[in-house]
Amino acid sequence: MSFSDARYSLTRKHAEAGRRVLAAEARGVADLIERVGADFDAAVEDILVSSGRVIVCGMGKSGLIGRKIAATLASTGTPSFFMHPAEALHGDLGMATEADYFLGISNSGETQELVALLPFLLDNGNRILAMTGNPNSTLASHSTFHLDVSVAEEACSLNLAPTSSTTAALAMGDALSVALMEARGFVSENFARLHPGGSLGRRLLERVTDVMITRDLPWVSPTDGILEVIRQITKSQLGIALVSTPIGPAIITDGDIRRAVQSHDDAFFSLVAADIMTTTPTMVAPTTRMEDAFALMEGRRISSVLVADGDDVLGVVTSQPSPRG
Repeated sequence: MSFSDARYSLTRKHAEAGRRVLAAEARGVADLIERVGADFDAAVEDILVSSGRVIVCGMGKSGLIGRKIAATLASTGTPSFFMHPAEALHGDLGMATEADYFLGISNSGETQELVALLPFLLDNGNRILAMTGNPNSTLASHSTFHLDVSVAEEACSLNLAPTSSTTAALAMGDALSVALMEARGFVSENFARLHPGGSLGRRLLERVTDVMITRDLPWVSPTDGILEVIRQITKSQLGIALVSTPIGPAIITDGDIRRAVQSHDDAFFSLVAADIMTTTPTMVAPTTRMEDAFALMEGRRISSVLVADGDDVLGVVTSQPSPRG
């Protein structure tokens, strides 16, 4: 066997291991579907009427999963934060109020640091949702509701490293978060308000007047020759030229130029702007949301819209980042 053959064989072996892991984790998640039942329903309803926050706790790998679940809950409308159980035992429990909901994550359900929190939580009147792989565990038996996230096997070949179990817990956390989100009637605008720094937030919160291009717009007159139209389109880098007419603004796109070349052949260079302009350009009001402007451009298969107040063009918005920076 050549070196290249041996290397290919080794690579294929690695790929097989990767597929085996993914299949094991997929089975673990799929097995959860039939376990989403009465306790899941009741937990969602219980959290919905709670006036407090969801405090998520977990140690080790479960803690890492818990951080993500807390973040997902918070970003989808359920106030939540992660509390490290060891830190909670040394003073951080002061952050918990009677109204707060406690979500404990432990595959065994016997994690010492989580179990040690139970006396305080029960005495404090906190509702407890346990997410464990053992319905008979200490954490599960002392919880208000229990979500079974047990898996048949870990994806680790030694059946030791938390792999399938952490994936299952993460998936159940997503299921809980989305169920709460839908029950709250949480919509894209709410999501955007909590994610103002992301592209979705900008699209949903920004108005066209916030991003429209207003300087050095490529205006031509109806009698300007085709070469002047091309110069203005090239200079602006917007892919359009605007035409000022007595009845309102018109538009010429670079697509109009290409079609004119095909249809007029040698007569192309004798054309003027009025010969190829569109007198009914797509226009939006300054208060239009960027998300709506993007949807309009996508629906009409165009790359730009005019922002106008009546027939007064205020600027241009494109579907691509501004070439002017």
